[in-house]
Amino acid sequence: MNLTVRGLYITYILEEKTMLLYLLPLFALAMIIVPLVYAIHKAHTGKEFSRRRAILLNGGLFMGTMILMTVLMPIIAAAEGDPAAAAQAAGATVGDGLKYLAAALPTGLATIGTGIAVANAASAAIGAISEDEKNFSKALIFVALGEGVAIYGLLVSILILNG
Repeated sequence: MNLTVRGLYITYILEEKTMLLYLLPLFALAMIIVPLVYAIHKAHTGKEFSRRRAILLNGGLFMGTMILMTVLMPIIAAAEGDPAAAAQAAGATVGDGLKYLAAALPTGLATIGTGIAVANAASAAIGAISEDEKNFSKALIFVALGEGVAIYGLLVSILILNG
């Protein structure tokens, strides 16, 4: 099948398309695992490990993978046919997509807030417990209050999905 994608003619054969669908996730996984292999190799050889280089390598490979997926996945999806017709046949509407997006936001944002709250409360709790062990129960309550925010975000998401 011939496709026109931004002026490029791409010919897909069914076997190539199927192969791409299996190879792209494997390639993405390999790109994300490379920094881990780099760190293990440096640790075994005894050479000095540069954290800055590992972070840059991980970030660069992650961004490269995301760009690659952003470019190639629509091309593969276009080869499948009209995505709007497939979504309509499945009964999906724009409202359904917005509902799922609205359900994801409270959980995601509440989880970010929880991470910030627990980071501050846990470090203060450790300091308070190290000074006086009787403060353990009070410190535990403050850390649990921070974690409760994520549960509230999850409940809001469940209500949005079921409403």
